[in-house]
Amino acid sequence: MARLFIRAIQERIKPLGLSTGTFPVMLALWEKEGQTQRELVQELGVEQATMANTLSRMERDGLVIRRSHEADARVQTVWLTERAWGLREPAIEAATEVNNLATRGMSEQQRTEFTTLMSQVIANLSEV
Repeated sequence: MARLFIRAIQERIKPLGLSTGTFPVMLALWEKEGQTQRELVQELGVEQATMANTLSRMERDGLVIRRSHEADARVQTVWLTERAWGLREPAIEAATEVNNLATRGMSEQQRTEFTTLMSQVIANLSEV
């Protein structure tokens, strides 16, 4: 299921210049800009090295810039560029389209139950 979902998302966000690696970072920064790399690692549950590589690619592609942290100049915060903000609506529309496709034929109650159950699975596996 995860592989099919990722493939469907990738097909829709690739024309935007995004990948399944950058998309979660974009979502996190659209929600709360100015996070540190460490905060993004914790929020998204990825390895530090993976996040460092992802942010470097995103910086190269003109999606993010890094700035010194206000309280600690040794720490950098991550900010979206104007280009990245411009991708917000089409990227979220693409994800919504995939969500709707994946849950086609389900009632609203079934969608809610499915989301609740998936959240529980994620929480259970995150504890391991």
